Amino acid sequence: MGQPIDITRTDLTASELRAHAVGIKDGTVVRRVLAIALLLEGHSRSAAATMNGMTRQTLRDWVHRYNAGGIAGLWSRIGPGRPPRLTDGQMEELKAIVINGPDPDRHKVVRWRCVDLRDEIAARWSVTVCEQTVGKWLRQLRMTRLQPRPYHPKKDPEAEMAFKKTSPTW
Repeated sequence: MGQPIDITRTDLTASELRAHAVGIKDGTVVRRVLAIALLLEGHSRSAAATMNGMTRQTLRDWVHRYNAGGIAGLWSRIGPGRPPRLTDGQMEELKAIVINGPDPDRHKVVRWRCVDLRDEIAARWSVTVCEQTVGKWLRQLRMTRLQPRPYHPKKDPEAEMAFKKTSPTW
C-alpha cells in the first residue's frame, strides 16, 4: 500500500473547517470539508472516508483538490457541455429565413414547417437535426407557431379590393 497523501494546506485548522462547513448549503461539499477536518484531527484515512460515506480513494482525490484549491477546490465542477450546433450568427440568419418566408419556386412550399426548415438547415449549414430540435430553436428565437394565412403568390391585390367594393355586404 502506498503512502497517504499529506494535507499541505494548513491555513485552516480542523475547527475552522467545521465552522466553514456550517455556512455551506451543498451537502456534498460539507461532507468533503468534514472529511478533511477529520484527517487534520488525526483520524485514519479509512475511518474518515467511512464516516463521510466515501471510499479511501475518493477521499484521496478530494485531498488533492483541497491541497490545490482550498475549500473552493472541494466544490463540484460542471463541464461546459456540448457546443451548440448552430452559431449565434447562423441562428440570426435562421430567424431571418423564417421571417422572410420560403420562396415558392425554389422551396416548393408556401409556408415553413419544421420539416422544411430542417431540410433548409441541412442544405445551408450541413447540420442534421430532428424536427423537435428545429421547434426548440424557434422557441429560443421567441418565434411562435402562429403564422399568417398563406396566400397565393400570383394573387392580384387590386382585383381583390375591386371585388370587396362591388360585392354585397350582409
